Amino acid sequence: MTVLEEPEKRERTARRKKRERTGAFAAFRTGLTAWMSRPLADFHLVLALCGTLTAIGIVMVLSASSVESFTSSGSSVYALFKKHLVFVALGSLAFWLGLRLPLPKIRRLSSVTMVCCLGLLVLVLTPLGSSGGGAQRWFTIGPMSIQPVEIAKVALTLWGAHILVTKFNVLHQWRHLLVPVVPAALLMFALVMAQPNLSGTITLGVVLIALLWFAGAPKRLFAVIFAGGVAGAVALALVADYRLARVMSFLSPGEDTSGAAYQATQARYALADGGLFGRGLGQGPSKWKYLPNVHNDFIFAVIGEELGFVGCAVVIALFAGVAIVGLRIATRNLDPWIRIVAGTLTAFLVSQAAINIGYVVGLLPVTGVTLPLISSGGTSLLVTMGVLGILANCARHEPESVAALRTQGPGKFGRLLRLPAPDPYRPPSKKRGSGRAGPSKGVRPAARGARPAQTPDRRRAVSDYGRRSATRGSSTRRGSR
Repeated sequence: MTVLEEPEKRERTARRKKRERTGAFAAFRTGLTAWMSRPLADFHLVLALCGTLTAIGIVMVLSASSVESFTSSGSSVYALFKKHLVFVALGSLAFWLGLRLPLPKIRRLSSVTMVCCLGLLVLVLTPLGSSGGGAQRWFTIGPMSIQPVEIAKVALTLWGAHILVTKFNVLHQWRHLLVPVVPAALLMFALVMAQPNLSGTITLGVVLIALLWFAGAPKRLFAVIFAGGVAGAVALALVADYRLARVMSFLSPGEDTSGAAYQATQARYALADGGLFGRGLGQGPSKWKYLPNVHNDFIFAVIGEELGFVGCAVVIALFAGVAIVGLRIATRNLDPWIRIVAGTLTAFLVSQAAINIGYVVGLLPVTGVTLPLISSGGTSLLVTMGVLGILANCARHEPESVAALRTQGPGKFGRLLRLPAPDPYRPPSKKRGSGRAGPSKGVRPAARGARPAQTPDRRRAVSDYGRRSATRGSSTRRGSR
């Protein structure tokens, strides 16, 4: 072989390897696309994501709470871990109920749930509520405590979606778009801030914004909401000294490392100490009283310390998966109430995770929001697992899923969990002679997507979906639009 032939051979070898890599990637992408287009793919992904995040939470709570458990109990390092397992078991029941209850029944009960949550938010401010740390946010029942604000987030989502869908034809009028959803939400904000609970108010604000967004509110409304939110946050920070100290410590983290900025500083030290692969599970020193409240609000710092950047990236990727799957469920459903509920629940779960991770890594001021499914158990864990159960229920109501479940049977998970087959979506009949005008130009196309479903051809297409899907395949869904 001559000297001139050697570079040509190396170039041919490089081209062949590149084709092999490209072919493998193309095959993987094709296989993934084919699997994601199968019926019940989103349902199975919700189950997998919920199970994986819950398992990570169990392991990390065991690691992070051992010192605190021994200090508080004086005899066992598993006290907080056992309590977390109890909440995981109760959360599994909440997940099953959210998955098992028919969505029309959940919608019918949304108004009663909203009224009950408002009543609980009032009662928690009375002597019936328990106080601690300068706040009165809980009801104590034996060894358990319940935060009504966590249930209020879900109640506002279900009830707000019901009201907005009921008034869909008149949402182009501002008074119908904003009333009664916005006044009820503002009442909730006031009751939660009276506790005081700024983190709960923030997440309730995310729920309200997501409801209006997925309902198709004009974009100029969100500019007003953003300006009002900034003004409200500044006012609340100036009213309370401890909030002002948190904001100032965020703006100048190096000036008060032993005071208001202590937790944020120690969290960054823990993340830096973990490096790429971490110090090893259970080997992080931050839980030895270096980082207060490490098993709740700052458990992401323990993940970075013990599992490193890789462990943090896995957790972030799982929450990104929740965001993608939740939005897929919202866009693939025909029922407008399910679309708004799925999108809003996804937004509030992912934003809560983003806020927690953001203040642990130093991108946001410390607010006390827990990391869903991973922080130590309580009402937040119960509500989060119930929300994911509702989201999985919404995934079973996708047209392809309905067709598969009604023609091919409930499947393994359906038989195991005793899940009933969902009914196909049938849009409400339009009254004759209705003089109501349709939504204005400012309404987003996502919200207007349910309007064509009210035509006779659309109703026949949806009602006959199962029969056509069994003979023509799942690809008929896009053609029926």
